[in-house]
This record gives sequence, structure tokens and C-alpha cells, in this order.
Amino acid sequence: MSNTNRGEIRAQIPRVRTATPDFQIRAVGATNVGRRREANEDSYLMLPKNGLFIVADGMGGHAGGQVASTLTAQTCAQAVLRRLGEAEQASQATGRPVPVADLIEASVREACHRVYDTARRNLHLSNMGSTVTFMLAYGGHLHLGHVGDSRAYLVRDDQIHQVTEDHSLVQEQVAQGIITPEQAKVSMMRNIITRSIGYEREVQVDTAALPVRKGDKILLCSDGLTGHVEDREILDHVRRLSLHRAPEALIELANRRGGDDNTTIVLAEIGGGRGKQRRKHQR
Repeated sequence: MSNTNRGEIRAQIPRVRTATPDFQIRAVGATNVGRRREANEDSYLMLPKNGLFIVADGMGGHAGGQVASTLTAQTCAQAVLRRLGEAEQASQATGRPVPVADLIEASVREACHRVYDTARRNLHLSNMGSTVTFMLAYGGHLHLGHVGDSRAYLVRDDQIHQVTEDHSLVQEQVAQGIITPEQAKVSMMRNIITRSIGYEREVQVDTAALPVRKGDKILLCSDGLTGHVEDREILDHVRRLSLHRAPEALIELANRRGGDDNTTIVLAEIGGGRGKQRRKHQR
């Protein structure tokens, strides 16, 4: 996805004021078409002032995949910022906490409806879909929403932890003990996913909330990275290289090993706290 397309997505996002998280966060994103594909069907979006970061991996061919991932990133961002602004106003009036996980789930489901309905109205886009891995920094936590086989990793204390679970056929087979994790990496069915945005009108969304520490790094990526690069290698690059250098270096490694797919990475680093006062920021 080009810088121009990212700008077009950002232009569609409403300027909504939302509370800043209790910690500072810096992030860098990168994407590459790879060595085998004619077009980049991945999308990513970063709205650091709202603490919002999204990676989406489209499916359905050159046109359909690009449309699906763009609609997914755009709609998730539009929907969660709208809902978050409304929830913050309600919270001020009632004193009830903002239900962040519910807002993320509803926003991802709204994206699923939009992709599905768009495909139904346009025959040349039939069967398009997308994954999404969605991160919102809010309060003292990172809140995640996830559908498909893009991933989120936490790097902490010189260790790497996959904090999303792939919605894929081989992951189900691993969980059932039918195949080993090593066999899953070379399975002919490793690209078959069991949940996606837009394949059906409704989708089950995984959500999670991670408490953060200063120095934590979070990496969101499409499977173009994890299809070629091991977790320990991701850890090594994130530890050794700067925030700005690590995403490009990981993409270069994936491409040297074949570059069979588009690869997209968003890498975020948690800084110090902001104190007790929480200000509102507008994108």
C-alpha cells in the first residue's frame, strides 16, 4: 500500500478527540509488495494521537484484496473513534468506565458488515475479505482486536510472546494435536484461515487487554513476515535495531527468503507515563 493510499484512508477518518493513554507511545510502520505478488493487498493505519494502530491483509485478488483491507482499516478506525468519543461523553455523565473491549469488537464487526455488503453489491469484488489486527492504547493498557492470521507480538524482558492466536486451519490442527507446530510451518494448508472480515456478514472477534511497562515493544504484522521469519529472529531484530530500522530490516529478511507475500509491520514502543492527568487529543 503506497503512502498516497494511506493518506486517502486517513482523510476518511473523522477528527475525534479521545483521551490520551496513561503512557507515551511511538510507532513506525512499513509495507512491501514482496517478490511474488503484482500488487500490495495489505493496508496499515497509524493514528498515534488517538493511540490507534491497525494492520489488515486483504484477500480476493488484485482488486478485491486491496479494497477489502482498505475498507477494513478505514471502517475500524472510523467506527472505534466515533464510539469512543460517544462512550467518553457518557462516562463523564454517568461515571461508568469506558467499555473499550466492547467498542473494539463492535467496530471490527461493523467493518465486516461493510466489506461483506460491498462485495454483495459488486460482483467483481465477490469473495473478497481481510484479516485485521487492531491495537488501541487507552488508559494503562493496550487493547487488541483480532480476526484472521495477522499477528500481534509483545517483546518484553528480552522475550517475545505471540499475543494473538491465528484463526487458521493449521492452528486448529495444532491445538487438537493432529500436527506439530513444526509441521504447521510447512503444511500445504497453512494459508487457509477460518475467520476473516467480509467472508460472512458476522464474525467472532478476539479481544484482549495488555498492561504495559516502559520499554515494551508491540509488533503487528501480516503473515508475509511470519511465513518466512521465526519468532526468535523477530526478537533479535527488535532488540538490536532501532525502532525506525527494525520493520524495514525484517521485511528485507522476508524478501530474501522468497518474499512470497506482501509484508506489513507496525512496531510500537512504550515510553514513560504521562502522570495522572489525561488530556484529550484530536487526530
